[in-house]
Amino acid sequence: MTFSQLLPSKPRLCKVLHITAHLGGGVGKVLSRLVALSAQREDGIQHVIACLETPEKPYFVNYARIHGGKVLICPERETLDEAVAAADIVQLEWWHHPVVAAWLGTGTLLPMRLVVWSHISGLYVPALPLAFVTAPHRFLFSSPCTWSHPEFMALPVDVRGKVDAVFSSGGFDDLPDAPVRPMDSALRVGYLGTLNFAKLHPRLLDFVAAVDVENFRLVLVGDPSTGEALLDEATRRGLSNRLEIRGYRSDVAAELSGFDVLAYLLNPLHYGTTENALLEAMAMGVVPIVLDNPAERCLVRDGETGLIVDSPHAFAAALTRLSSEPGTRRRLSHAADQDVRRRFAVGHTAERLLVHYRAMMAEKKRTWDFRSIFGDSPADWFRSCQGPEAWRFRDDGTVDMCGEPPPVLYEASKGSVFHYQRTFPDDPRLASWAQAVMHKLG
Repeated sequence: MTFSQLLPSKPRLCKVLHITAHLGGGVGKVLSRLVALSAQREDGIQHVIACLETPEKPYFVNYARIHGGKVLICPERETLDEAVAAADIVQLEWWHHPVVAAWLGTGTLLPMRLVVWSHISGLYVPALPLAFVTAPHRFLFSSPCTWSHPEFMALPVDVRGKVDAVFSSGGFDDLPDAPVRPMDSALRVGYLGTLNFAKLHPRLLDFVAAVDVENFRLVLVGDPSTGEALLDEATRRGLSNRLEIRGYRSDVAAELSGFDVLAYLLNPLHYGTTENALLEAMAMGVVPIVLDNPAERCLVRDGETGLIVDSPHAFAAALTRLSSEPGTRRRLSHAADQDVRRRFAVGHTAERLLVHYRAMMAEKKRTWDFRSIFGDSPADWFRSCQGPEAWRFRDDGTVDMCGEPPPVLYEASKGSVFHYQRTFPDDPRLASWAQAVMHKLG
């Protein structure tokens, strides 16, 4: 069924209020592009976006406003309640951000038709409480990989009908066509994305050390939050000549045009789903090498649009193959470009969302109280999404960091204990937990 067939013959204005922590990264791109697409198609959907904190960069805010979307920045509770009351549908953009948790957890919410779009997989930390997934009118994963969680696989049929997976892709209209790449020069290998070990593989240097390709160098593009420590370790291991950290770059297309291969080696416990950095690289014809992680398996087709590996040895073999087989590299590059621009176009995202919007319009608004799911205090909100790591954070304010805690617990942001403690400085348990984790870091 096409998008136009999903619409009534005379589009009725449907007001969708998106409540999000901010408009950065992949969330900012997909929401601003949905606004623009609605304006272009005149599909009768009016988008309002409520950012609960001030965006660090104004690009996506401005893009949404230019294309007819209304954006509220840090609205007062009364203003936000008015927007909720006026909306036909409220779409909560979820990734365990503390300001969104505060909106959910501070009392009874006004009647609304609620759809939650989760931009984390929930397979690891941050977790998705089962009761949260089954409560709203609709709950949308942003990758089919989330269905592999045992609790969600076991959902009864009637509940599964209100849970779906919709990739959160804003498309690639902002990217130029993939460039024609030289096939007779040294392989140019790069990575673009978050540079911390909650996202990157903690044994990244083992993969770098295993490569046996002449003049190999891995260029890392992104905010260098762990860059210094990574370079220090590379120097200790005699690998500093194999790494280059460029830091954040605003011209993504220019960087991707200079890569032949994307070494997208992520932590097996990472929280990502649609992985827009990976998709943008593929749309620019950069051949991806990814690890055999759940989210990546939903994006890269092994041997068709990229290569999936499971060890440093397999990574090294993949680079050797791509270096010595220019025909394979050319085939994978073209297929990645064509497949991604088709499968992850913003129009597909809009069509999938519209199916749920239309179904929800036939349902009644309801009041909501999520305190039974997330708890009554900021410390409760934080711990409720720690999944298998929740036991570490005790009611007496102590923390057990024995064994090998996942790197995400040490993050400065991304819904970590430090992020929650900065947002809610008066919560005594959060303060105690943050101090204990900091002590563990040394």
